Amino acid sequence: MSIGFLRQALHRLQKQSRSRTSHRVNQWFKWLSPGLSIKRWLLISVGGVLLTILGLAIWIKLTPIFLILELLKGFLSAIANILPNYVSGPLVILFGLLLVLWGQTRTVGSITQVLRPDGEEELIDVLLAHRRLYRGPKIVVIGGGTGLSNLLRGLKTYSANITAIVTVADDGGSSGRLRQEFGVLPPGDIRNCLAALADEEKLLTELFQYRFRAGDGLTGHSFGNLFLTAMSEITGDLERAVAASSKVLAVRGQVLPATLSDVRLWAELADGRRIEGESNIPKAGGKIVKIGCVPDNPPALPAAIKAIKEADYIIIGPGSLYTSLIPNLLVTGIADAIAQTEVPRIYICNIMTQPGETQGYSVADHIQSIDAACGQRRLFDAVLVHKKSPSAKSLIRYAQQNSHPVFLDREAVSQLGRRIVLANILYEDEIGCVRHNPQKLAKVLLKWYGGAHHGK
Repeated sequence: MSIGFLRQALHRLQKQSRSRTSHRVNQWFKWLSPGLSIKRWLLISVGGVLLTILGLAIWIKLTPIFLILELLKGFLSAIANILPNYVSGPLVILFGLLLVLWGQTRTVGSITQVLRPDGEEELIDVLLAHRRLYRGPKIVVIGGGTGLSNLLRGLKTYSANITAIVTVADDGGSSGRLRQEFGVLPPGDIRNCLAALADEEKLLTELFQYRFRAGDGLTGHSFGNLFLTAMSEITGDLERAVAASSKVLAVRGQVLPATLSDVRLWAELADGRRIEGESNIPKAGGKIVKIGCVPDNPPALPAAIKAIKEADYIIIGPGSLYTSLIPNLLVTGIADAIAQTEVPRIYICNIMTQPGETQGYSVADHIQSIDAACGQRRLFDAVLVHKKSPSAKSLIRYAQQNSHPVFLDREAVSQLGRRIVLANILYEDEIGCVRHNPQKLAKVLLKWYGGAHHGK
């Protein structure tokens, strides 16, 4: 019984050893992948070492080439007397390759230990992922609210060349309080986007999103909002504050405010009322017929316009139609820059209607509202719509809030000249809250981009 147990244990150990050896060989072959700029520098280093030795020999008045040739001649003659060339040649080559492999293994192992001390991921895998992400398309995403940050979590696994252009019209909650007390631009939506694009810095991200539950004047504020407010005071404006915060969080891509102007939204309702303030518009409960801002035509951030002009792909949404998406298009230059591009452009329609903003709206109604807000210019070629209805549990939950699935009126959308992209991109939590699934949404968007890009 004990002998059988020992045999099984020995077999398991041998199997694990072979598995580790196979894994290590696979990892080493990855270092030969093209584009990593590793092999060329190793060869240059070896050449430099040889030239240095040769130069030193010449400097001390030796005849290095003659001596090396004589040494090699004597060495090869001695070996040939013992072993035939078809045996000695391969043995010498093998010995040389083993020395090179051993030396490089130790070198790379030492580098890996310093750069990845936790050992969670192989250094070569990190380099390959870095290369893939930074070769990804230049994606510009325009919006605000939780919808935008949710999308960014999925997109960052496909490209590091992401620019999120975020509205700064928020005047409610923590952002609204900081705006009133310090006169800074609202940092809430920008904070969410920074956290979403953070490169696996879990602790820092949790700290950035931490919301105080007690404390005189601190209750309700998030640490990230306070941090961005302080950084704005130190650096001089929100743009520099966001850039500095991005370094702290190791953000993939960049987050930009649409404008640095102190923008305040207003809306005219069908019953003649004029509502001012982003947080007050949904509460008014009327049908919005016109949306605008004070001051009129705020100037766009130059970096935002530059990002749009250089983009390979432009995505609008998802998010609250009148208080997250359209405010960006009211900023002078942004709608013009989008309209003038010839890259693939898509709008992500919300799954559910929003009381006080889009109650009773269809997909075509969403599109017409965006077209009207930017002077009937066509800012996107296609609209992404969720394919299946949410569960009965979610429908009941949202119906109690007078919210329902956005109806897809295919004929009206086609008359507006937009292609329809249907996909299952829904995520429902335990209580029936409906959101876009970040991974599914990003996968569908990149697949459509691939088709549209090659079709142009």
